[in-house]
Amino acid sequence: MAATPASPWNPDQYAKFRDERSQPFFDLLSMVQRTPGGRAIDLGCGPGELTPLVHAKSEARSTVGLDNSETMLEKSSAFSGGGVSFKLGTILRFAPRKPFDLIFSNAALQWVPSHEKLFERLTAGLTEGGQLAVQMPANNDQPSHQTAHAVAREEPFASEMGGYFREWPVMAPEWYAELLERMGYREQSVRLQVYGHHLESRDAVIEWVRGTLLTDYQQRLSPQTYERYLARYRERLLPQLADTQPYFYAFKRVLIWARK
Repeated sequence: MAATPASPWNPDQYAKFRDERSQPFFDLLSMVQRTPGGRAIDLGCGPGELTPLVHAKSEARSTVGLDNSETMLEKSSAFSGGGVSFKLGTILRFAPRKPFDLIFSNAALQWVPSHEKLFERLTAGLTEGGQLAVQMPANNDQPSHQTAHAVAREEPFASEMGGYFREWPVMAPEWYAELLERMGYREQSVRLQVYGHHLESRDAVIEWVRGTLLTDYQQRLSPQTYERYLARYRERLLPQLADTQPYFYAFKRVLIWARK
């Protein structure tokens, strides 16, 4: 069985496409309603630079940014204060003793399995009348993602990772709408949105995915084997993408807002 060492998340690699990655955050934030004097949490806050915006928009008394990467949180101290704080923790074990008035999560829940059980835990962590706001990538059916999984099944990568390849937990938008209805939410808005990103070239797709999806394989491979993985990924992926400059990268995301 392959080992699972510390997270290889690299804030600098992730930030290469800061503007493109932040637009869905602002679209999700626009769905959030004021909760003056309430308590908010930003699940999977990363380096924390956007968490104060959640705090300001919600008008919460206190907002906690939670992330499971020490490397990401190293930069969060610059954004703490004024009711905003940060802590190391995992969404996998999120079960607050005191419920929140707003649970916000931008591009993080795709890393958590079993979404029906996950959303049950999130709902249990909300006050009556509390808000849930979630944004998740929904691009797993695209070549950039499918090729990553296909290469993971090849040797020597499959053996070194003990046969592991990433299962994708994100469901169709209507699945979440039906789930929220069954859970008794009084209001909801669920939508699928395609973001069009103009990247310098098709090679930039690899840099994009290196900052997110490929970290899951990187942490399970030795540095030398991971370099071989990247080379094979490039070899298989690039012929599937149009050789244009700029390269248009269409990226689907699910945006969810609901009030309990």
